[in-house]
This record gives sequence, structure tokens and C-alpha cells, in this order.
Amino acid sequence: MKTSLIERIASWENFLALLTVAVLAYAVFAVPNFATVFNISQAIAGASERALIVLPMVLLIIAREIDLSVASILALSSVVFGLLIREGVALEGAIALALLTGILAGAFNGVLVTYLGLPSLVVTLGTMAMFRGIGYILLGTGSVNEFPESFTDFGIDTLGDTPIPWTIVPFLVLAPVFAVLLQRSGIGRRIYAIGGSPDTALYAGVRVARIRLGLFVLSGFICAIASIVFTARLANARADNAIGLELDVITIALLGGVSVFGGKGKLTGVFLALVLIATLRNVLGLSQIGGDAQGTVIGLLLIFSLLLSTTAQRLYGGLQAKFKTAGLPKGPERTT
Repeated sequence: MKTSLIERIASWENFLALLTVAVLAYAVFAVPNFATVFNISQAIAGASERALIVLPMVLLIIAREIDLSVASILALSSVVFGLLIREGVALEGAIALALLTGILAGAFNGVLVTYLGLPSLVVTLGTMAMFRGIGYILLGTGSVNEFPESFTDFGIDTLGDTPIPWTIVPFLVLAPVFAVLLQRSGIGRRIYAIGGSPDTALYAGVRVARIRLGLFVLSGFICAIASIVFTARLANARADNAIGLELDVITIALLGGVSVFGGKGKLTGVFLALVLIATLRNVLGLSQIGGDAQGTVIGLLLIFSLLLSTTAQRLYGGLQAKFKTAGLPKGPERTT
């Protein structure tokens, strides 16, 4: 048996695909009301913000960085948007300023990491509290609930007669762009090079600091887009919006095969992990399991994904060594 065949059998993406199909099959046949059009639409809508934010998170983790402040940037952008609407600013202007808020927040993270040399884990842990705190300063514990009808329609309507909600459309537009950017472009190769070895990438002429800064700005921008989606979907702007969302996003990225050590990962596995997490969340909700318990399940799944990923890498290395010793073809290198 060739190593390449073993790779295909032991592929993390193939395992994840089988697991996702198994969970979906269980949900369809064993969970009441799961397969209804309304529930499917709600499940897709509920994953809209996670789907958006995981796109830049994958790029950051591959580049050996992380952004724990994504949910707080979403909340702050939502608060800014809500306050502007309440003050009578036109919808287009409020959206533009909310997006600018996300960009500035991402740039703040990026400058601290790239030009001051601070660890992104520590920086974004601090700004996670800071950005949400600013939201509380601006709006307090209250909320903004009055929005233009066209905006709230976007949050609840579906595409024609399909169960596909409008809120998932930004992700459907951006996902192919990110896939091409990561897998088929020069910037994608540079991101992988930075994750593989930042020093080597720097010596090779890669502008490491500029790319890292750009990734944080991109993360802030996408979080701001997610804030518009979130606010439209719930018709609510609050400083405590999306608490704990970063846990889901990081779990999706790591469960999807992105290496926590950087340099490895593809969006294919991440999309499968997104479907799996969205399905689990929906099934738990239908089973009357609350948000705190759901968070526990997602946390355990994150630990499981880290353990299983590390174990799989060790087994893969052992298989490579065994077949190399036996003189069998090595097969192509893994990319996930």
C-alpha cells in the first residue's frame, strides 16, 4: 500500500467530512423539527457571524497570530452603528462608520503586535476587554432597537423561496475570495511562509510586519461586517453582543485542520467544521440545552480537536518514517 493512499484514508478532512455527515444524519432522523425549512434557515442565519469572522482568523492563525478581540470588535462596531442610527444618521453613513470602527480596532491590534513586538495573544486579550468596555462607555447597559425597515428585513428575509437567509450572503461572497487569496495567490504563499518560519520569510524578502498588520486590519474589517449582520439579524445593538463568539471561531478554525503552531491549514476543512459546529449548536438548542452548556460542549470540542490534531501529526510522522524505511514511495506532502 502506498503512503499516498494511507494519507487519503487518514486525511483529517475526510474524517471531518464523515463526522459532519454522521451528525447531520443523526439530527435529521433523531432530532424533532431539525429538518424543517424554518429551522434550517435559522441554523444558517445563526452561523452567519461565525462564518464571516473565521475567514480572517484562519489567515491569522496560519501566520502564527491570533485575535481574541473579534467578538468585542463586533460589539463595539454594533454599538457605534446603533448610536448613529439613533441620532438620525443615514443608514449608509452609519454602516460606513461602523466599518471604519472595525478597521481602526484591527489596526490598533496590528500596530501593537507588529511594530511594538507584543504577543498577539496578550494584546488581543487586553483589547478584548478594552473594546467591549468602550462599548459600555458609549451605550451603557442599554440597547438600540429601532432600525430602518429595510435593514431589519435584511436580517430576517430569505433569498426568494429558498431557506437561505440574506445574512449568510456576505459570507458566500467573501469565502471564495479568501480561498483564492490563501490557496492561489502570492500573498497566500507569503502567509504560509510566515507561519512556517517568520525569520526565514523575513530573510527571503517577505514584508512580515506589513502582512501581519494587514491581517489584523482585515480581521477588524470583517468583524465590523459581522456586526452589521448580527445587528440586522437580532434588531439589537448592545455592548454585550456576541459574548463568547471568539471561542466558537477559534474552535472552528482548529477543528478544521488549521495548525495552532502556524504554517498549515486550508479553508476546505474549516468549512466542514463550520457546518459541524452550527449543527451541534442547533441540535443542542432544539434539545433545550442552554447557552452555557453549549459553551462547555464547544470548549471540550476545542480541546478534543487540539489533542486529536497533535496525535494525528505524530501518527503521520511515524507512518512516513515506517514506509521510508521500507523503501515505499513517500507520496505528496500534507497541506493540512
